[in-house]
Amino acid sequence: MTALLEFKQKLKNLYGRMELYLMPVFKFAVAFVYFLWINENMGYMPQLNSIFVLLILALICCILPSGATAFVGFVLMIGHAYALGIEIGAFMLVLIILIAVLFLRFSGGLYPVLICTPLSFGFGVPVLLPIGSGLLGSAFSIFPSTSGVILYYFIRFLKEHSEEILNPDMEILQRLTLLADGLVKNWMMWMTVIAFAVVILLVNLIRTRAFDYAWRIAIIAGGVTYVLVFVLEAYFLDIEILLQPLLIQAGISIAVGLVLEFFFFGGDYSRTERLNYEDDEYYYYVKAVPKATVSTSKRSIKRITGQPAGAERKSSDPVVSYEPHPGTEDLPPLQYSRRIEEAPPVETVEDVDDIDFEKKLEESLKDL
Repeated sequence: MTALLEFKQKLKNLYGRMELYLMPVFKFAVAFVYFLWINENMGYMPQLNSIFVLLILALICCILPSGATAFVGFVLMIGHAYALGIEIGAFMLVLIILIAVLFLRFSGGLYPVLICTPLSFGFGVPVLLPIGSGLLGSAFSIFPSTSGVILYYFIRFLKEHSEEILNPDMEILQRLTLLADGLVKNWMMWMTVIAFAVVILLVNLIRTRAFDYAWRIAIIAGGVTYVLVFVLEAYFLDIEILLQPLLIQAGISIAVGLVLEFFFFGGDYSRTERLNYEDDEYYYYVKAVPKATVSTSKRSIKRITGQPAGAERKSSDPVVSYEPHPGTEDLPPLQYSRRIEEAPPVETVEDVDDIDFEKKLEESLKDL
């Protein structure tokens, strides 16, 4: 455990020193993967379906706020939908405007949640998104996460029915009806929206409580609740679901959630303290949970050479010899090396007997 804590502390120190460089790299990677996912699932417009275009857009987004990545993704979605037909592009535009007005307005700028929601489905761990949003975010994460769910299922619907939509014999009204039915009557999408909302609220509610191991209990409760909500919804709606992949996704998400708890919280509940304070108007009951940290060892290197200490002195220093004290002639003479600093000249004082007072007096009388 100590080794893990040291590793965590080293990562925090490294991120603190290199944040200015790591953050643009991280934003570039997320933006590039997000745009690549859009092209892989849509890719109807050849002009946008190019790796060089994605690289340029990702480079631009890495120096802009995270909201720029979301809006560039919206532009790619509208462009690919327009390649299927002008009515398809208009339908996608209206859907994105409704999402931006009704959902993202209340999200508090949580655009990374919207971006990561389709990616969680792409990596096969959708339950990780609501668990992570409840742990690291707030209850308002419901809005961008459910928006991402709606976009994911609509893009998936377009991919599955692209040949039918491109049929020249289908009228515009029939296409719009097909799109509306694919959005409104997509029961799996609404089941996922409800499951995401319930898990985010539950995880965030438990995580903010004051009892011990609240983060771990919230993670496990979120994974179990996600599975139970899907089972209940499938039972009441008479929809068949595959339970085994759902359990595997929940297990992986719980394991990743525990890793997030270690790196972003890591409280040491064995040293918990409960403190009481009061002032003129209130009583304060405080529960203090110290962080599980360990000081990283610092190694200092001292160079040891075989050169004697006297050799480090400058050879230009004068050497002064002292005569031995009487009675110590038999002892070997000692030589002391020291730097002699130049002292200011000292005026010599003449002896009193050598002074000619008469001459001094005559000189003084001449001055008068």
